[in-house]
Amino acid sequence: MSEARETLPDLAAMAEYGARIAAALRPGDVVALEGGLGAGKTTLARAILAALGHEGEVPSPTFTIIETYAAPPLRVAVVHADFYRLEDPSELAEIGLDDYREGAVLIAEWPDHAGGFAQEAGCLAITLEGAGQSGEGGRIAIARGGADWVGRMP
Repeated sequence: MSEARETLPDLAAMAEYGARIAAALRPGDVVALEGGLGAGKTTLARAILAALGHEGEVPSPTFTIIETYAAPPLRVAVVHADFYRLEDPSELAEIGLDDYREGAVLIAEWPDHAGGFAQEAGCLAITLEGAGQSGEGGRIAIARGGADWVGRMP
């Protein structure tokens, strides 16, 4: 598993980072976004979706758990999921996550609540941490790519 660290000092840097991730995505990939509350997971997900061609609002899937985005208009279909409210990974079967993922990219916030996706070759796990005191210096993104991400790391 390869690893890359990047400092994201502001929203423009986050948008550019999201665009680089979006450019490398293909169906079946997982972007697993990790970090505490307010770390920027949804902000990065929005940047990826915008770079894939989504225009308009991107609601946080905190309460709906799953939001879907079709291709076209996006370059590739996306399932944006927030697993924060799951109590057990077995709930994924009730949600029907595998059906949603067919031919799509999964952007997963709080992937640990879903049992994780790091075992998948197409998983790009990104941990977002605050840079500086209280995150005032922006964010640090630590990306770890599975086997399928060799040569495509953002």
